[in-house]
Amino acid sequence: MSIFEGSAVALVTPFTQNGINFEELGKLLDFHLQNSTDAILACGTTGEPSTMTKEEKKQVIKFCVDHVAGRIPVLAGTGGNNTAEVVEFSRFAQQAGADALLIVTPYYNKCSQAGLIRHYYAVGDAVDIPVIVYNVPSRTGVNVLPATYAALARHENIRGIKEASGNISQIVKTASLVKDKMDIYSGNDDQIVPILSVGGKGVISVLANILPKETHDLCAAYLSGNVAKACELQLRYTSLVEALFSDVNPIPVKTALNLMGYQAGPLRLPLCEMSREAEAKLKATLAEYGLV
Repeated sequence: MSIFEGSAVALVTPFTQNGINFEELGKLLDFHLQNSTDAILACGTTGEPSTMTKEEKKQVIKFCVDHVAGRIPVLAGTGGNNTAEVVEFSRFAQQAGADALLIVTPYYNKCSQAGLIRHYYAVGDAVDIPVIVYNVPSRTGVNVLPATYAALARHENIRGIKEASGNISQIVKTASLVKDKMDIYSGNDDQIVPILSVGGKGVISVLANILPKETHDLCAAYLSGNVAKACELQLRYTSLVEALFSDVNPIPVKTALNLMGYQAGPLRLPLCEMSREAEAKLKATLAEYGLV
């Protein structure tokens, strides 16, 4: 059985000047539960875990698990570039009740493909819940090759792939090798339909932060056989997706939520606010879609 099918939101973390805004986090979770989001990802890239303390990340994961209370799957982002720490954090997330783990490739170290296999196997050996490999070379400097995915697929707990390489040819080759042993999810909102077309199960989405129902509907249309509707929705939101990636994620999406009336709060350095000109362009795009 798939970890989930459809749209998982890579949820922003609402900050105050001093910590986590848990009241607003609960409101955002309710927003997704009421608008057909299929799974929650806590502490993914969009949640800014790189600037959160270990304790904050643990609190956010536990809060999401407890608030969602089994209604939809909760995924926990537990990746890092120190395998021992990733193993420890992953064990915590399992104990906290997470349904699966999203683990980004180790960044900065620039390990080999053999190192990647050993890294993910170490985590898979340490837990009893599904592990999703997150490939985003533009951020990490490491690319998971199709043959590496094939090796990872042999581990019973390494069950999913979030592909944000943007390389459709590579993803097609990966799909041909792993077949039904690993669920493939789009990590780019502009490639949901292309990845679904080669057997993908859905998306782990930034767009879903502001359009949860529509992102769910796009996936549901394709998965139910209505390819034309899915394609229409993919194309309809092209300009909005471009606007959400007009600056480094999650700067635009967090700005968008604040413009829409949510209290997503500030970004944490080294991320900073958009320029006035860029924010004005983002606001104009949101207005075109009736979001502000």
